[in-house]
Amino acid sequence: MKIIILGAGQVGGALAEHLAIEQNDIIVVDKDPDVLRSLQDRLDIGIVAGEASHPSTLFKAGAEDAEMLIAVTNSDEINMMACQVAYTLFNTTTKISRVRSPNYLSHQEQLFARDQIPVDVIIGPEQLVTQSIRRLIRYPGSLQVLDFAEGRVRLVATRAVEGGPIVGQKLSEIRRHMPKVDTRIAAIFRQDRPILPEGDTVVEADDEVFFIAARRDIRKVMAELREAERPYKRVMIAGGGNIGATLAQSLEGEFQVKVIELDYARCRVLSEQLRHTIVLHGSATEPPLLQGENIEMTDVFCALTNNDESNIMMSMLAKRLGAKKVITLITNAAYADLVGEEIDIAISPQQITIGSLLAHVRRGDISTVHALRRGAAEAIEVTAHGDSKSSKVVGRRLDEIKLPEGVTIGAVVRGQEVLIAHGHIVVEQDDHVILFLVDRGKINAVEKLFAVGFGFFP
Repeated sequence: MKIIILGAGQVGGALAEHLAIEQNDIIVVDKDPDVLRSLQDRLDIGIVAGEASHPSTLFKAGAEDAEMLIAVTNSDEINMMACQVAYTLFNTTTKISRVRSPNYLSHQEQLFARDQIPVDVIIGPEQLVTQSIRRLIRYPGSLQVLDFAEGRVRLVATRAVEGGPIVGQKLSEIRRHMPKVDTRIAAIFRQDRPILPEGDTVVEADDEVFFIAARRDIRKVMAELREAERPYKRVMIAGGGNIGATLAQSLEGEFQVKVIELDYARCRVLSEQLRHTIVLHGSATEPPLLQGENIEMTDVFCALTNNDESNIMMSMLAKRLGAKKVITLITNAAYADLVGEEIDIAISPQQITIGSLLAHVRRGDISTVHALRRGAAEAIEVTAHGDSKSSKVVGRRLDEIKLPEGVTIGAVVRGQEVLIAHGHIVVEQDDHVILFLVDRGKINAVEKLFAVGFGFFP
């Protein structure tokens, strides 16, 4: 597939890397030729230096025969205009735009239509990040919580701790512990090495365990892997930007929320927007402010400013002063690899955004893609089409399907019914199959597995 990516920033660069590995024809456009050359030195891609929304630039990038345009520059306006130009002059089939401003997103249905601003898919990073953090807060002890099949099924990562009922025992013991709860361990990472679980696999303390279950059963399964944590009550947010404000607004009806913001004018705006949230003027790097606001009583401290270094320092300080859990927004991947135990969860906006983008780029009927472990692994939701003659999966038991190495099936969703993966389950047409890929390089093999007939994808 020929894809033009506008913007060679962190999202654009990481997306180009993902898609180039999957043997797509990628052209990246950016104003900075040095950034483009650096990207081209690492990847087999084409580059064009110029203004992303200019017709001449898009022509140089080959927009006349591109199948998809993905606009992820730092400017909403440039992204939207580029989609308009691509549609009007080049009739580009699929146009995806990153849009950050709530002013645009609040009028999304009226603005983004073929006869208005012709954007086929809107990606709102702030909304995606907010949803991710909100799920983490609602499931104490989780490292990642991912939705599939419109939330009916969730994949959860958690750290197994000494004292958990199933820790030190074989996975086959889970069913004996929870006879009325169906779950499947999709993967285990032990000292950063992936382990594909079998019935006789023993869970060890400090294992990072990914399990899949119906939403109603998540807390019961987590209680098998670690001592159940009390539900969170008090949340403190450092940073009152789009992410911090949206998160506070979504939580203030259930939790006691405080927001710390350095800019006084922004504090005034937040105090008018938020009904039940306490808005504090100051910096979360000041110990007296945190101590005065009872940081030691805080269940979750979220560092969500637009500065990685500040977020890391705030988080370390909050943890040392007694915050029980720390969630830190980190955009620089190098920093995410360096953070120590004082930061419980590092959130990467790029990986969350890329997962959302990949769902629209992949071949086949893939409705959901989630990047895991900073992009090393993936979980996807793909719809099975065809019949037993035209498909390699439809009409077959799960234990008859020849999965690529490092790929496991976690669940099958059939309408409103959630079927956790067991060998006897037969895949039917239009089932949503949820797969875990320890190696995301296997995605092409998965796409071929679910292809219908001679590679036709409905």
